[in-house]
Amino acid sequence: MSVTRRDPPHSSRIADWYDGADLLDCYAAPLPPGHDGDILTIARAILDRPSWWFRALLGIRDGFARSAGLQTTGDIRNAVRADARVAFFPIRAQSADEIILGEDDRHLDFRLSLLVDRSAHRTGTVFATTVVRCRNRLGHAYLTAITPFHHLVVRSSLARAEAAGFIAD
Repeated sequence: MSVTRRDPPHSSRIADWYDGADLLDCYAAPLPPGHDGDILTIARAILDRPSWWFRALLGIRDGFARSAGLQTTGDIRNAVRADARVAFFPIRAQSADEIILGEDDRHLDFRLSLLVDRSAHRTGTVFATTVVRCRNRLGHAYLTAITPFHHLVVRSSLARAEAAGFIAD
């Protein structure tokens, strides 16, 4: 596994979110030699096959979200057409080398950039940058609770995709 913590790329379309973010992090993994998949395929490889323990954490999160009147992952998934999301994350923008996923809710706004930089490594590097802006105390409390798990989930998701060659099912 060669997932590493990195500085968020300034070339990302969410770079203007970095200042004032309540959470900003970035992890990266190299694409395999000869990989020429498009950004949507790479995004699906990272997000469409979550580990069993991440699915369990989402179930717990959804139980709390439901009781707090927040959107569950099912609510988000069902509100967006399948071709306009990756896993349950709505696609906010997409270019040849970057896909922006995210959701705005009453407690926080969230963006995930998956960016391929083919100059950083012989065949390319995938950068997963997360930015969260809290709207209120509930958002800050939620972010405090999930941040340790967030880091594990991002690293694990990148590592699983890397092990599978960044090929989506």
